[in-house]
Amino acid sequence: MQLSRILRALALTLTVGTAAAAQDDPAVVAKARAIHAKALKIDTHVDFNAAQMVGAPPNYITGLPRTQVDLPKMEKAGLDAVFFSVYVGQRQDFSDSAYAAMQAVNMAQFDAIHALAEKLAPDRIAIAYTAADVRRIHASGKKVALMGVENAYGIGIDVSTVARYYERGARYLSLAHNGHNQLSDSNTGESDNVWKWNGLSPLGRQVVAEANRLGIMMDISHPSKASNLQVMAMSKAPVIASHSSVRALCDHSRNLDDEQLLALKKNGGVAQMVAFSGYVKKAPPDAPQRAAAIAALRAELGMNPRGGQGAGQPAAGQAAARRPGGAPNDSVFALYRQKLAAIDAKFPPPPRATVSDFVNHIDYAVKLIGIDHVGISSDFDGGGGVEGFNNASESINVTIELVRRGYSEKDIMALWGGNLLRVMAQVEKAARASR
Repeated sequence: MQLSRILRALALTLTVGTAAAAQDDPAVVAKARAIHAKALKIDTHVDFNAAQMVGAPPNYITGLPRTQVDLPKMEKAGLDAVFFSVYVGQRQDFSDSAYAAMQAVNMAQFDAIHALAEKLAPDRIAIAYTAADVRRIHASGKKVALMGVENAYGIGIDVSTVARYYERGARYLSLAHNGHNQLSDSNTGESDNVWKWNGLSPLGRQVVAEANRLGIMMDISHPSKASNLQVMAMSKAPVIASHSSVRALCDHSRNLDDEQLLALKKNGGVAQMVAFSGYVKKAPPDAPQRAAAIAALRAELGMNPRGGQGAGQPAAGQAAARRPGGAPNDSVFALYRQKLAAIDAKFPPPPRATVSDFVNHIDYAVKLIGIDHVGISSDFDGGGGVEGFNNASESINVTIELVRRGYSEKDIMALWGGNLLRVMAQVEKAARASR
């Protein structure tokens, strides 16, 4: 372990050019491929389109070029297990009817995952409800589907609803997304320093206790720093950050600063570093002409910027361009990509983060809080991806970079899934002890 740490520290001093050359070393690649094949590789945050997952044809079975995670890509030396994100966008409507509508969207998403695993491809993928299930299903040769709730807005104000989500398969729960809600403040409050609860609401505290009782991991990726620290202080079980990176390396409110990382270590949890370019490497600001063109395009299509209190909400007259829950529908995304390509040609975008940049976050977190508290995630199909790790089939490149930097087989297996499964099992144990 000491030798591997020394090697990792030395690796940080290498130039990008040297890194690329070393990555191509046949011995490094061969070692990485052997470890990658052996490791149980879990991605803790993947977005999905429920209609696409179960539609005709079912694209999660056949695969689509633009989809970053589907069964063919997972099977192509990719991922072994993924947490599908059961998600609704944050609205500022806190009525019973709004809660009911968003809960219905969540239930339809649960249904789609069950349909994929139980009806459409039961010979290729199965749902896991426990850490032991993950290992058992993986040993059988199938891929593993898990479920995490990104934004608990949909549970409304009835705490008993948490149990309904658990019964459908939810095994982690994030109290908020982009925008404050009835349970918690969001990281987006940093943009204007306006807060609703200064952390958790009283109802949010009840939800944390209920999640502990049931055996649901609490996810601290999207809520505010105050909320995250309060969750870690009160939780009777370890927590996870399902898809966040290091704020010291990329100053974004979605990332975890050292205080939160150290609190997570004390809590016994795990921070799943996320390969999302904007959270990995702070890009230089777009040229004014590019920024103006993109803003105009998003306004034209009713796509509000991510991150504000109104994020995920259609602009006036644009409701038809949205799926239930607030996300733009596929036709809007297709038109956006088409017009964005023309903007890119005229005003080239800044370079994206790379796998090497991403592993810098892993290095930093390991040095600060230890190898046992760090993991890997992507946020694929939700904006995630870096150069070299753009879809599930390219996950080998992360392992190659880890080997290049001196991580041992034991370290890599812990990062890719061992640490997450430890936390999941501890949360299950704490729940049993509380009953």
